[in-house]
Amino acid sequence: MKERGHIEQLWREEKYHVLLHSQQSYQMIRNALKTDLSLHQVQQMIDDALLIEPSIGSVCNAFDHMWGYFKKCANEEERQQSKLLKADFINGKIDTQTLLDFLAELANKYDVQYLLQSRVLNTKRKR
Repeated sequence: MKERGHIEQLWREEKYHVLLHSQQSYQMIRNALKTDLSLHQVQQMIDDALLIEPSIGSVCNAFDHMWGYFKKCANEEERQQSKLLKADFINGKIDTQTLLDFLAELANKYDVQYLLQSRVLNTKRKR
């Protein structure tokens, strides 16, 4: 695989992970990918983004983006659970990992490979 292919694969695996930490970093990397960057440069940008402490807003934004994969296939119970979990997260009753575990369950249930290959759903976090 050529370097560009490795860069695209890396971004595919990390984009929602970056978005969870910072929408600004996500946009910056997305725009930078339109230029001629090395794999090392992209990895460094991703690593820097992942050092940013996720905010409630950034977590909700990433959750909403990933939930979009299930909007049409999720049943009513899953839709309601999605809303409840998001509200509970905003109110500090549950942590980020609980939201991500819910999305991972849906990704497995509905076999959403793009999300299953995303590192954000395969990384356990403390908060």
